[in-house]
Amino acid sequence: MNDSKELLRRLCLAPGPPGAEDDVRRIVRETLATAGAIRHDKLGSLLCEKPGTSDTPRVMLDSHLDEVGFMVQSISADGLLAFVTLGSWWGHVLLGQRVEILTERGRIPGVIGSKPPHFLSPAEREKVQKPEAMYIDVGASERAQVERLGVRVGDPVVPSAEFQELGVEDRLSCKAFDNRAGVALMCETLLALADREHPNTVIGVGAVQEELGARGAGTAAELARPDVGIILECTPADDLPGFTERQAILGGGPQIRHFDPTAVSSRRLVRFVESVAESVEVPLQMAVRRSGGTDAGTVHRSREGVPTVVIGVPARYIHSHCALLDWKDYLAARKLIVELVARLDAEIVGSLTDFD
Repeated sequence: MNDSKELLRRLCLAPGPPGAEDDVRRIVRETLATAGAIRHDKLGSLLCEKPGTSDTPRVMLDSHLDEVGFMVQSISADGLLAFVTLGSWWGHVLLGQRVEILTERGRIPGVIGSKPPHFLSPAEREKVQKPEAMYIDVGASERAQVERLGVRVGDPVVPSAEFQELGVEDRLSCKAFDNRAGVALMCETLLALADREHPNTVIGVGAVQEELGARGAGTAAELARPDVGIILECTPADDLPGFTERQAILGGGPQIRHFDPTAVSSRRLVRFVESVAESVEVPLQMAVRRSGGTDAGTVHRSREGVPTVVIGVPARYIHSHCALLDWKDYLAARKLIVELVARLDAEIVGSLTDFD
C-alpha cells in the first residue's frame, strides 16, 4: 500500500464523530508537522498555514474531520443503550451493524438492534425503522454490567469497519470516506506545495462538527481570514439503479458542486477550476443537488463574503458503514487541487469579486 493510500486508510479507521475528532486531528497534526504553522480554533478545528511567495490572497483549503456517528442517550435497566444520531442516518443501513463506543477506558464493541422481524406485524415490516426505535447491545443483561465497562451517557459512538481493496482494481471500501477523503486531499496538497512555489498563502483546515451544521468551518474561517475558499468533500455517487441523470459516477473524476440548499459555488471560480482541469487533463463531473450541504454554506458567508467552490470525490453509500470510492478519482482530485492552488494569484482571486 502506497503512502497516500495508507494515509487515507489511517484517517478512515480513526474514530471521529462530531465533538470527538481527537484521533483524526492527531493524525493530521502528525502529517502536517513540517508543512506549516499549526493552530486551532476553540472548537477544535485545525488550521495549517503555509505562506507562498505572497501574503495574499489567502486560500482556505477546507475539509472536515468528523464523520457521522452516534451518542449514548441512556442506559436501560436491562443493559441496552438508547442513542441519538450525530449527522444524517437512514434507518435501513443501521440494523445489525457493529459499532464502537468511545469510553474514557477505551473502545467498547456493540451491535445495533431493535425488535426482531419475527415479532413485527406485516405492516411494521413495510416501514423503515427509525433510530429512536433501535438500541445498542454490548452483550449486557443489566445496567450495572454496562457501567462496569465504563460506558456513560454522552459517550460518542462510531461505526466499526474495515478498509478494503475490492476485487475490482482501484475500488476501495470503508467507513468515513465522507470526509476523510477531503482531509487526506488537504494534507497531501500542503505537502505537495512544500516543493513548489505558489503565489498566495494557503490555510489548510480540518474543521469539526460539519455533520451537525458546518459549525467548525465558521470559527475556523474567522481565524483563516480567507479571500477564496476551496471546499474538499466526499460527495454521494449516483451511478446506481433509479438515477437517469447521473452527476457522480465512480471513475468519472472529481465533481464540482454548483449548488445545494446551503451554498452556490462562485460561477467565476467554477470556470477557473474548469480551465485548470482542462490544462492538466483531469475529467470533471458537474452536480446541482436538491438536498445536502457542505462547509461552503458557512465559509461563503464569513466576513464580508468569500467566493467558494466545492470539489468532491464521489463515493457510493456515504453515511453508512461501507462506502465505495474509486482511487483514480482521488488521484485526479489531488492533481487538480495542487495545480489550482498553485495558480490562484492576486489577479485571479481579485477578479472573482470585481463587480464594477
